[in-house]
Amino acid sequence: MSTLAEPSRLTRADFYRTNRGGGLFSEAVSQWIGAAFASGAHRFGLRPTTLSITNLVLGLITSVAVATLAEPVAAGRVPAWLVGLVALVGWQVAYALDCADGQLARVTGQGSAAGARVDVLCDVAAQIALVAALSVTAVAQSPSIPAWLIAAFAGSWMVNLVTSVMQVGPNATSMVTSTSLLVRLVKLIRDYGAVIFVAALVLLFAPGLTGWVIVAFTAINGGFLLASIAFAARSALR
Repeated sequence: MSTLAEPSRLTRADFYRTNRGGGLFSEAVSQWIGAAFASGAHRFGLRPTTLSITNLVLGLITSVAVATLAEPVAAGRVPAWLVGLVALVGWQVAYALDCADGQLARVTGQGSAAGARVDVLCDVAAQIALVAALSVTAVAQSPSIPAWLIAAFAGSWMVNLVTSVMQVGPNATSMVTSTSLLVRLVKLIRDYGAVIFVAALVLLFAPGLTGWVIVAFTAINGGFLLASIAFAARSALR
């Protein structure tokens, strides 16, 4: 009898064992929550693509709420902690669902090329909305922020997603292969789960610093992009 016919025999640990990491925070928190979602989805007979679309819908709703309330928060009409809490919960749950769809596909054998495309496209759409929400918040808090900085932030944000997709397959490589705790702590600056956690905490406690968060993320992603180009070019020219 197939695994699909015996959902009660699969536990959260079974799904978690198939996680693809993503960083120290993602592996310890997001992937673990995702395993619970994957386990529950399997019991209810849901497909991985259902989780991908749910991730997108929740991510969009959260980001639209943050962007819509950015001006009222800046004007003091809406408490920042409320918007920050919405962002913290909404973005983290959406990302956990993104982790869950892959776990569900791998454990139950429901993976497909079409499903993988839907997953990536949903990730792109959700992250565009998140970038827009942070940008709107930054401008609402600091109207003097230059347009070029917002453009650079939006353009460089996808570096993380693009390089993650490129890490899948037989030709995947890594600039830093060490798995020591110190290296993994440093890599938290590019751990998506950790990044959106920090962004939500800023919205929760100090929305006025959102502009500086954008500066930091732009510098990190831009620097990583240049380093990745240099690393790949060196390998290609050998």
